[in-house]
Amino acid sequence: MVDDRDVAAVERQLGRTPRGLRRVAHRCPCGLPDVVETAPRLPDGSPFPTLFYLTCPRAASAIGTLETSGMMRVMQARLAEEPDLARAYQAAHDDYVARRDKAAAEDGLEPLPRDMQSTGGMPTRVKCLHALVGHELAVPGSNPFGREALDALGEWWADGPCCAVDETGRADTTDRVGAAGAATTASPEEETP
Repeated sequence: MVDDRDVAAVERQLGRTPRGLRRVAHRCPCGLPDVVETAPRLPDGSPFPTLFYLTCPRAASAIGTLETSGMMRVMQARLAEEPDLARAYQAAHDDYVARRDKAAAEDGLEPLPRDMQSTGGMPTRVKCLHALVGHELAVPGSNPFGREALDALGEWWADGPCCAVDETGRADTTDRVGAAGAATTASPEEETP
């Protein structure tokens, strides 16, 4: 269960009401959620393969900068050149699918089809660092490319929280980034809850 304050923070970060929230999967050092776990199927029953969703607009913006730097092309090339890395990336995919299947079972939902993507292009492509970083933050040590991207990000939280909500879950008027910042940071490949 996600408490009202966390739901309000995620809503501020995304600029809209989140769908299918299961729990906060990771918290930013500032204390706010930065990764949430979502249900494998949305309330209307439609498949939703992105189990771990990065919500912090500052982290998302920094990751977007990494994506435009060519980092994903280099990572993709390394998959063909480094067998140990390819095996670790396959293991990350397997971990993600197992966790998504477990979430479906816990929620009494039909698991997603086996041929459905896990996230971020796994296990054979690198197409969304946002999703890979979300996985690594939620399950430290699980995703080699998520870890590399996370290490390259720096301290996105250093300027303080990306948004503010009071103890009751209402938006605080001192909001630092807000919905406008969040709306432009999502990766086009990443599903949105």
